[in-house]
Amino acid sequence: MIMILIVGLGNPGKKYEKTRHNAGFMVLDELEKKELPGVRFLKPDTFMNNSGNAVKKEMQKLKLKNQNLIIIHDDIDIPLGKIKVSKGSGSAGHKGVESIIQSLGTKDFTRIRIGILPPEGKPEDVETFVLKNFKKEELPPLNTAIESALSTLESKLSEA
Repeated sequence: MIMILIVGLGNPGKKYEKTRHNAGFMVLDELEKKELPGVRFLKPDTFMNNSGNAVKKEMQKLKLKNQNLIIIHDDIDIPLGKIKVSKGSGSAGHKGVESIIQSLGTKDFTRIRIGILPPEGKPEDVETFVLKNFKKEELPPLNTAIESALSTLESKLSEA
């Protein structure tokens, strides 16, 4: 059986638990409730911008190839409630993804990007925005995105 490593990106600690930047952790929280043979989960215990070190260390420990890596993270360029799957693309300014690309020396891995762009458009100060909690009215579309991510992952895993 092929081992798959699924990494949810976010920031550690209670303070960041419900923030937009922790969308990757939120998907992983739901995924961990399912029994998925051959799948390992990782929530780096470093801050977002240093995620690469933890991912590289886990990849080496498990002796995995990059094609067996799936990263789940927030994306300010995708509307709230939507997801996009990409492979081999650049970080598009996402510092957690950039850290992983730098640490692994490649962008050849799968990403599931969880949209956090509000309906009113991209905020001026993105760095502050991503560290704020989701608003109550943002939770239903967020949950839709999480469900989409879960079904996408389940179908990807059944192909492996």
